[in-house]
Amino acid sequence: MKGEARPEEKDAKEQQEQQQIIQSGSVTTETNGKHIIHCLTVIGQIEGHYILPAQNKTTKYEHVIPQLVAIEQDPEIEGLIVILNTVGGDVEAGLAIAELISTMETPVVSLALGGGHSIGVPLACSAKYSFIAPSATMTVHPVRMSGLVLGVPQTLSYFDKMQERIVRFVTDNSGVSAQRFRQLMMNTGELVMDVGTVLDGEQAVAEGLIDELGGLAQAVGKLTELIEAKNPEQKGEPAW
Repeated sequence: MKGEARPEEKDAKEQQEQQQIIQSGSVTTETNGKHIIHCLTVIGQIEGHYILPAQNKTTKYEHVIPQLVAIEQDPEIEGLIVILNTVGGDVEAGLAIAELISTMETPVVSLALGGGHSIGVPLACSAKYSFIAPSATMTVHPVRMSGLVLGVPQTLSYFDKMQERIVRFVTDNSGVSAQRFRQLMMNTGELVMDVGTVLDGEQAVAEGLIDELGGLAQAVGKLTELIEAKNPEQKGEPAW
């Protein structure tokens, strides 16, 4: 029948979706048959300018950035949900992804599950609306660097500038003040081997870093709401 996909076409489409999930941890789907959304996962460590060991679970920024550009330019994709469970990673790579997400016209909702640590905090804040699971945690700490570090004033200045970029981004994209965020970063009374603060879901919302406690249903529901607010003429219409 005209307009119906043949079985072999359906099989090819399913195989393509499975391959997309395996390679990039993302998939395009529909919300209740009404809106086409893309799901992007950010897991493990964010891999940037240096290749991490093979045993590490990583999110490669050279894979994520082209996906975000494609999502923004695809007229069929109406919204993006970003699922976060990351320990952090390359600061500049993570910040680059966060900056791209924050400047997208496509409605974006983030959901932190398990953990959204370190540079995962700006990533969670970069969405139009953010959720965190009650049992999830976020670690806020100062910028650090591995490898050779020169003990000169210029190095301290570089760290200060990089840290200020993160503070400015988080405060511009969330409800926390710059002063309070710096206090959380520089807390010395909580972590045994480090400086910083660990926040559970309720604390992250109370501090203003995250908009709301919730899970997948709440995140998808909010994304649907943002899509329909952007395109009121499509409200309640099927996605085909």
